[in-house]
Amino acid sequence: MDWIRRDFLKVAGLATLVAPVMLSRGARSAIAPIPGAGAGIVFDVRSFGAIGDGKTIDSPAINRAIEAAGAKGGGTVYVPTGTYACYSLRLTSHMVLYIDHGATILAADTPREGTASGYDPAESNAPWEAFQDFGHNHWHNSLIWGENIHDVAILGPGLIWGRGLARGRDDPDLPIEDAPGVGDKAIALKNCRNVIVRDLSMLACGHFAVLATGVDNLTIDNLKIDTNRDGINIDCCRNVRVVNCSVNSPWDDAICPKSSFALGYARATENVTIANCYVTGGYQLGSLLDGSFKPFVDYRENRDWHRTGRIKFGTESNGGFRNIAVTNCIFESCRGLVLATVDGGIIEDITVVGVTMRDIRNAPIFLALGARMRGPSGIPIGTLKRVLISNVTCHGPLNEMPSIISGIPGHAVEDIRISDCTFLHGGGGTAEMAALQPAERPEDYPEPAFFGPLPAQHFYLRHVRNIEFNNVEVASVAADARPSFWLGDVRGADLQNVKFPRGARPACVLNDVSDFRMLFSRGFKDLSIDGPVSHLEI
Repeated sequence: MDWIRRDFLKVAGLATLVAPVMLSRGARSAIAPIPGAGAGIVFDVRSFGAIGDGKTIDSPAINRAIEAAGAKGGGTVYVPTGTYACYSLRLTSHMVLYIDHGATILAADTPREGTASGYDPAESNAPWEAFQDFGHNHWHNSLIWGENIHDVAILGPGLIWGRGLARGRDDPDLPIEDAPGVGDKAIALKNCRNVIVRDLSMLACGHFAVLATGVDNLTIDNLKIDTNRDGINIDCCRNVRVVNCSVNSPWDDAICPKSSFALGYARATENVTIANCYVTGGYQLGSLLDGSFKPFVDYRENRDWHRTGRIKFGTESNGGFRNIAVTNCIFESCRGLVLATVDGGIIEDITVVGVTMRDIRNAPIFLALGARMRGPSGIPIGTLKRVLISNVTCHGPLNEMPSIISGIPGHAVEDIRISDCTFLHGGGGTAEMAALQPAERPEDYPEPAFFGPLPAQHFYLRHVRNIEFNNVEVASVAADARPSFWLGDVRGADLQNVKFPRGARPACVLNDVSDFRMLFSRGFKDLSIDGPVSHLEI
C-alpha cells in the first residue's frame, strides 16, 4: 500500500497544502471573519499550541481550541495553512471547525497492532454489535467525531487526509481496524442535529469518509472525496441533503444511505435528497483530487474487475428508507444504482430522475427485497414499493448483466415505474444462459453478482406486482441469445413503447405471469394477457 502512504500532496501542485505559515500573535488576533464560518469568536488553533508541521501531534492543541469554543458558548475553531497530524478531535455544539485553504488535518499513524495512546477507544455498542459490522458500531475511534451535539459545521477548502486510518480490511501496511488506539473513520457523527459539512477535500479516509448515524437536519455539500473504502454513509438520518459532491471510491460505495440497528432500535432514513453528485470507482486513489483522473491500467481490459463507487441504499436496512429523491447524478466506471432491503425495513416513495451512467459493470438498476434479517428475532420481512425511475441513460458497452428487480417467494416488489430511459449493454449472452432458472436464495447478501449468470439481457424481473415500462429503449453491442425481458412470478406488467434490439427474438419470456400488456412496440403486435401463463416467448 505504498501508493497510499506516498506523499500525495506533492502531486499536481498540491504540495502547497503542507507548507506551514507562521502568524504572529498580532496577525492572528486580527484575523478577518472567515468566509462561510458565520459570526462569532475565532479560535486559531496555533494560539492553543498547534504547530502544523506534519510531525507534531496537534490533536491536544486543537481539542483545547474546541473546548475553549465550547466554554464560550460557541465559535469558529480556525485551522490555518499547515499540516496538523492528529488523533481524535472531539466536536462540541455551537461550533464551526474551519479548515482553510492550504490546511490539512492529517490522520496520524499508529502501529499496525494498536497502541495504548492514539485515537479514542471504540466505545461499546452492546448488545447491538452483532447486527452490523464493526465500523457501524463505533464512532469515537475516528479522526473527527461528535455525539449528542447540535448546530455544528465542518467547513473550508482544506484537506482531510486519513493516511493513518484503518479501512476494515487486511491491508499489511495499514492498522488493524479493531486494534486498540486505531482509528477507522475520518468524520463520524451520532445522534446529532443541525449539521453542515461543506467544501472539503478528503483523501484515503479509512472505512468511512463520513459516517452519520441518527443525524437530523444534515447538509453535506460540495465535498470532493477520493478514498480507499466508503465515501458518505447516511444511517438512520432524517432531513438530509447530499448535494454537489464528487466521490471516487473504487473499493466500496460512494454514497450509501443505510438504516442499521446501531442505535438500538429500527429507525428509517427518510426525507433525503441526493442531487448533482458524481460517483465513480474507476480512478486511481488521489487522481480525482489532483485532477489527473488516472484510470486503473487494466480496468477496461478486465471485464471481471468490477469497481464499486455507486449510490446504494443498504445493505443495513432494519429501519428502511422512505421519501427519498435522487436527481441529476452521474455514475461512471462503477456499479449501478441499488435499492435493497433485506433486514425487515421498508423501501417506499423513492424517485430517481435524471441520471447518467457510463461504463457500468453490473446491474444498472438493482431493486432487491430479501430476507437476510440481521437484527432482533421476530421482525417481519420488509416491503419495497412505489419507486419511480425516469430519464436515465446507461451506456455500458462492456456490461453483460441486466437490471434486476426481485422480491422473494411470498414477498413481491410492488408498484415500480420506469420511463424515458435508454440502456446499452454488451450483449453476448449464450443459449445456455437463456435457459437458466436461477435459484432462490433469499438469505443472501444483496449484491447483483450473487445472482450468478441470468437469462435476460436488460431486465430480470422476479416476484413483482404492478410494474410499468414506458418509452424505454434497450440495445446491445453484440448479438445475445437471451430475451431483453425475463419475467417470473409477475402480476401486472405493462410495456408501452419499448424499443427492442432490431430482429432480436424472443424479446420477452414470461414464466408464471398474468395481467401482461405490451403495446406500441415497434415490430410487435399489441398483446394483452389477462389470465396466468406458465411459459410464453414473445
